[in-house]
Amino acid sequence: MSTETAGDKSNYSAENIQVLEGLEAVRKRPAMYIGDVGFRGLHHLVYEVVDNSIDEALAGYCKNIEVIIHKNNAITVIDDGRGIPTGMHPKEGKSALEVVMTVLHAGGKFDKDTYKVSGGLHGVGVSCVNALSTLMRTNVHREGKVFQQEYNCGKPMYDVKVVGESNRTGTTQYFEPDASIFIHTEYKFDTLAARMRELAYLNRGIRITLRDERVEEGAPLKEESYFSEGGLREFVAYLDGTREKLIPEPIYVEGEKGGVPVELAFQYNTGYAENLHSYVNNINTIEGGTHVAGFRRALTRVLKGYAEKEGLLKNVKFDISGDDFREGMTGVISVKVQEPQFEGQTKTKLGNNEVMGAVDQCVGDVLGNYLEEHPKEARTIVNKVILAATARHAARKAREMVQRKGAMSGSGLPGKLSDCSETDPSLCEVYLVEGDSAGGTAKQGRNRAYQAILPLRGKILNVEKALEHKIYENEEIKNIFTALGVTIGTPEDDKALNLTKLRYHKIIIMTDADVDGSHIRTLILTLFFRYMKALIEFGYIYIAQPPLYLVKKGKEEEYCWTEAQRDETVLRLAKGGNPDSVGIQRYKGLGEMNAEQLWSTTMNPETRTLKQVTLESAAEADHIFSMLMGDEVPPRREFIEANAKYANIDA
Repeated sequence: MSTETAGDKSNYSAENIQVLEGLEAVRKRPAMYIGDVGFRGLHHLVYEVVDNSIDEALAGYCKNIEVIIHKNNAITVIDDGRGIPTGMHPKEGKSALEVVMTVLHAGGKFDKDTYKVSGGLHGVGVSCVNALSTLMRTNVHREGKVFQQEYNCGKPMYDVKVVGESNRTGTTQYFEPDASIFIHTEYKFDTLAARMRELAYLNRGIRITLRDERVEEGAPLKEESYFSEGGLREFVAYLDGTREKLIPEPIYVEGEKGGVPVELAFQYNTGYAENLHSYVNNINTIEGGTHVAGFRRALTRVLKGYAEKEGLLKNVKFDISGDDFREGMTGVISVKVQEPQFEGQTKTKLGNNEVMGAVDQCVGDVLGNYLEEHPKEARTIVNKVILAATARHAARKAREMVQRKGAMSGSGLPGKLSDCSETDPSLCEVYLVEGDSAGGTAKQGRNRAYQAILPLRGKILNVEKALEHKIYENEEIKNIFTALGVTIGTPEDDKALNLTKLRYHKIIIMTDADVDGSHIRTLILTLFFRYMKALIEFGYIYIAQPPLYLVKKGKEEEYCWTEAQRDETVLRLAKGGNPDSVGIQRYKGLGEMNAEQLWSTTMNPETRTLKQVTLESAAEADHIFSMLMGDEVPPRREFIEANAKYANIDA
C-alpha cells in the first residue's frame, strides 16, 4: 500500500476542484450552453440575441427588429423595445446592463411581472453570446440617452457610459464570434432567413429585416423583410403553397384556457403526409409534446363525433385511427407557457400536462363550430379521412410484407447488400450507392470490417407523390428498410419509426456528381425526411463528396472538389508555364474511378469529406421538399429560376 505525499501529482483534494466564475464556464464548455461549436451553434448566437428582442415584442414594446450580417461575419441586432435597464442593480452593485450581459441566468425574463412568457430554451441568453465573442458592444437607447458598454470574451472593457443623446428607445447588440471556439465562422443567409421568417409568422405584427453586407463592391446589399398580419394562417398557407388544397382556407384556432394562450392553424391537402409543426414560446418542439397530444386528441374526437352523427361512417368496415384524421394535413401549433418543462432526446418535447387540456378545449370548441357552419368542407375532410383509412390498411399489409421478409429468408438482408463484419451499429456505416457499376467498385474499395455497400438500381420512387402502400411495395425502398434494420410502427404509435434494430449509425448517400445523381440524392433524402425523419434528427444521415476533377501534370496529380479548387491547382501545377499543359479529367460518375481512387477520395475516413444532413427548420424543409418533389410545377420553376446559378440544395 502506498502513501500519498503533499507533492504527489496523483493527489485529489479541495485544491483540485476548479470553480469557473462568471462566464468562464461557457467558454470552457460552450456546447453545454449552445448545443455545439459548429454551424448550428454559430447561428444559435443570433437566435439568442433576437429572442431578447422578441420577448420585448411579446410584452408589447417592440415592433421592429433588424439583423445585419457584416462583411467580417459579425452580427448586429437592433430593436425598438424599451432598452435594457442601465441603472444600478440593488444586489449586484453595478449597472443592470452589465449584470444582464455578464451573469448567466440574469435578466427580466425570470421576473413574471416583466415578461409573462419568453423564448430561449435554457434561459442562458445574451450573456452566453457575450462569453463566446471576442468583441461585443451593447448600445441602449432610453431616457433620452445612448448608453454603451463593450466586452472582450464576456469581460467588460469599461463601465457603462453615456455616449450620446437619443429620441428613441431600444437595444443594439454587435458581436464578433470567437474564431478560436467555433469551427465555422461564416453565417449562412438562408439559415438565418428561415428562422427570421418563422419568427415573423409566429409573432404577427412584428417586422424582422435581415440584411447581408457580404456582397461584391458596388453590388446592392442582400435584404429581406418578414412581416405577417395573418400569423399562423399565413404560415400554413406558405408551407402548403406547393400542394393542392382540399378546403379553401386554413381552419384557425385562437384562445386561452387555464392561463395558456393557444394559437393554431391547419389545412387539408390532397397529399398523404401529416406535416405538423409545433412551437412553445417560439421554440420549435421537434419531438412534439403535450400541446401536440392535445391537438390530436381533440381533432380525432370532434371529427369522428361529427362523422358518426352525420352517418358518414356507416359503410366503413374497419376502425378509423387517429392517424387517418391527420393524413394530408399541414398544421402549426403555437402555445405560450410561463414555465415550460422540456424533455425527450433533444430536450424539445413539451412535458407540461396542463397544456394538453388547454389545447384540447380550444380546438374542440372552434372545430365543432367550424364543422357545423361549413358542411361542405366537413364532408370533404371526412371523405379524405375514409380514403386515408382504406390506404392505411393496404399500407400496413405492405409494411408487414417488408418486415416479414426477414423471417422468410433467413437473415432477411437484401441480396445486393454487401454487409460488414462488425456488428456494433455505432461502428458501422452503409453506403447507398447509385448503380450496380459504382456499387461494384465501392465493394472492392471498401474496408469490409465496418463498411457495407447497398447498390440502388435507378431512381427510387418519389414518395412525395405516392400512396404509402406503394412506397413499401417499391423494391429499392424495401431494400433500404431491410438493410438498415428499421421498421415502422411501435406499440405507442402505428406510424413511428422503430430504431431498436438499426444496424448502422452512418448512412451515407453516394451518387454521381451530375444532374441524375443530384435527383437520386434528393429522392433518397425525401424518403428519409418523410418516413425516417428520426434518422436525420439523430444525425445518422450523410452525403458523400466524390471529387469532380483529377488534375495531372507528369507524375503530379491532385483531386479537386470545386471549380475554384481546380483552377487554383492548374495554375500551381503549371508553375508559371502554360496552363494548357495541365491535364484535367472530369468525373461524371463514380464508375469512372477505380476502387483505389474511390477509397482514397470518398470512402477513407482519414481523407474523405462527408456532409452531415441536419434539420435546422422542419417547417422550412417541409416547404422545400413539397416544392421540389410535389405536383405543383410553377413554384418549382420559380425556385429554379431564382437559384439555378448558385443553389446547392444539399448544402
